[in-house]
Amino acid sequence: MDDQQRCPWCGDDPLYVHYHDTVWGRPEYDDLALFEKLCLDGQQAGLSWITILKKQDNYRAAYDHFEPERIVRYDKVKVDALLQDTGIVRNRLKVESIIRNARGYLELRDQGHSFSDFLWSFVGGEPIQNRWQRFTDVPVYTPEAEAMSKALKKRGFNFVGPTIVYAFMQATGMVNDHLVQCPQHAACRELANNV
Repeated sequence: MDDQQRCPWCGDDPLYVHYHDTVWGRPEYDDLALFEKLCLDGQQAGLSWITILKKQDNYRAAYDHFEPERIVRYDKVKVDALLQDTGIVRNRLKVESIIRNARGYLELRDQGHSFSDFLWSFVGGEPIQNRWQRFTDVPVYTPEAEAMSKALKKRGFNFVGPTIVYAFMQATGMVNDHLVQCPQHAACRELANNV
């Protein structure tokens, strides 16, 4: 693929290019995969996504592969250990946010809601197909992201402001924000059509 055709945000870092070409924008419907991604996007606050992407395996190891049932049982000893873990972002608010998010996830589930169905409801259950020509055209957040952010906060989640939520929506294919000239735009649109 001609590198000039890709969305410019991924640059030429091989890890970032692979993420752009194989993950970002592809519709994700798995509850636990969505939970992990939402937590990781919250860790990005104030940082670049590549920083978190490089630490993704460390996060999976540190947080029991993002199994909410395990995370909600974390105590002060576990939190203190996480704050010493150089493989993750050692920020108390961010560490504790994943625990809070696990509680919110389990409360939703206990009320009979699929996390995936809950999140996808904000886009009518299928990906929004945008047709951006330039990177500068892509919004930082949308009304759908604001609504999802508000609903998540109401359910106890944090580090889920509209900008973080919109980045999450882009990454999980709830919106197709690949630029139209990027080959991944058509690939993600096709995946959406086959759901």
